[in-house]
Amino acid sequence: MGSDLVFSWDSPRLGLSPHTLGGDIVSGESIGYGAGDIRVLEGWEAVRKRPGMYIGSTGERGLHQLVFDVADRAVTEVLTGRTNRVDVAVTPDGGVRVADDGPGIPVEDGGDTGGPGLEALLTRQLVGPRPGGRHDVTLGWFGAGLFEANALSSRTTAEVRREGFRWVQEYARGVAVTPLSNAGPASGSGTTITFWPDAEIFGTAQCSFDTLAERFRELAFLNRDLEISLTDRRRPDQSRSERFRSPGGARDFVAFLDAQAAAPVHPDVIGFDREDPRMAGTMEVALRWRDSGMERLRSFANSRPTSGGTHEAGLRDGMADVINAYARKRRLLRATDPDLGADRIGEGLTAVVSVKLDRPEFQGSTREVLGNPEVATCVRQAVREHLGTWLEEHPESATAVIDRIVRSGRRD
Repeated sequence: MGSDLVFSWDSPRLGLSPHTLGGDIVSGESIGYGAGDIRVLEGWEAVRKRPGMYIGSTGERGLHQLVFDVADRAVTEVLTGRTNRVDVAVTPDGGVRVADDGPGIPVEDGGDTGGPGLEALLTRQLVGPRPGGRHDVTLGWFGAGLFEANALSSRTTAEVRREGFRWVQEYARGVAVTPLSNAGPASGSGTTITFWPDAEIFGTAQCSFDTLAERFRELAFLNRDLEISLTDRRRPDQSRSERFRSPGGARDFVAFLDAQAAAPVHPDVIGFDREDPRMAGTMEVALRWRDSGMERLRSFANSRPTSGGTHEAGLRDGMADVINAYARKRRLLRATDPDLGADRIGEGLTAVVSVKLDRPEFQGSTREVLGNPEVATCVRQAVREHLGTWLEEHPESATAVIDRIVRSGRRD
């Protein structure tokens, strides 16, 4: 995705003219083209020519993607223990500022991380897998990074406080317009990236505070160590600000989702987290049954929302295994009753399953389905063990859950 091939419509070798209608060729001349008719667009030029390929949209959704592209580097710094907090602000003039208190991006290639320096991150499209593994977060759908955000901004300012000095560099539409300069001593450390989305690309589209807040809140639920704030200063008389932190993790997420729902069948949220070397990663699961309503299952891989996959399959199969076994053991199912299926078990259920993998594999045209086969086995086994223990230790709540599932099935 680093380059585009562009053909000139008025090339005599193509035998076409700008006035060709409907794709019909009316000339009797032979048609041909060669290398001289091809123009290769690379770097920032390719991104600006085809922005939808990199951020999905040139509307509001694309603006949000720019924010996520800049913020995910800072969030990954938190999850790797290199920083404590991330602050995101929409400025009065429509810019977006993302700041963290980490060690600061190295100002030169190599540095202490062995990776690209500041200017390389902002002006070169980096290829290959990102090094963070299970700690690497992609906030949006595309994970394009600082380079694409810079290319699609009319102006970008980068400030790095590192090793006692403050470094500043300015960019315009993907190109550095000032050298990286030492602006004097600095207290503390960190990186601040401020960018102004280009009106030539996005027109009058504006960021939605609520959409950004929803994603950052979700991210805090999925990463207990993360503290992230969002501030909107576009209207001084109506400034908005929220800070997100969730020590309870996925359990807090389920409670949040249930806040406006029907009464729960059992008061406590069932939850656990576990590391499993067989899937080279960790899992966190939380769930609770409500007295009515459809199933609400939210799944994530490396903090990225998914719409199915092996982690969901493992959760469903594990619940079915242990609930049917418990119901048979306690004679809550008649001998003639069939096993409870996943659809019946899921009625009224609110659940979150989140896995973080060193090598996640995504499937589907939009890469929203987790494909790692070993994850299904690991999650299924863990759910059987932890949910089975909860059922045994809470017999009254267990009976209430299974009675509700059985009764709803018999009503059908």
